[in-house]
Amino acid sequence: MKSLTKYLTFNTKKEVELINITNQIESLVAESKIKEGICLVNAMHITASVFINDEEEGLKQDFKDWLEKLAPKDVSLYRHNLGVEDNGHAHLKRTIMGREVVIAITQGKLDFGPWEQVFYGEFDGKRSKRVAVKLIGE
Repeated sequence: MKSLTKYLTFNTKKEVELINITNQIESLVAESKIKEGICLVNAMHITASVFINDEEEGLKQDFKDWLEKLAPKDVSLYRHNLGVEDNGHAHLKRTIMGREVVIAITQGKLDFGPWEQVFYGEFDGKRSKRVAVKLIGE
């Protein structure tokens, strides 16, 4: 059994960004030399997400718009914001979009369906955050 654990670091310029990280994950699969196994990719921060969807700018903007309707950035709406924090909206957005993804590795490649890509979703950016990538297999 082989395994590889690596960490990707993101320091976004904007508060909300959806970043395609598929190429970085594919590079780690190649580095691992795993032919059959699984790849776990998870955000290590409660205001960030990892999810799978289509790489299409209109869709990414639709996600941002939809999330803003569901959890608007209005500090007065969230009990979480009664103390020092002002990012209650980002916690909810992360919960909606999810913490991690698990992708099969088949014949040394990520085994995606049509159009699937891996994204890092940042909802409280402008500071350094990490994503863990763990690959396990033969």
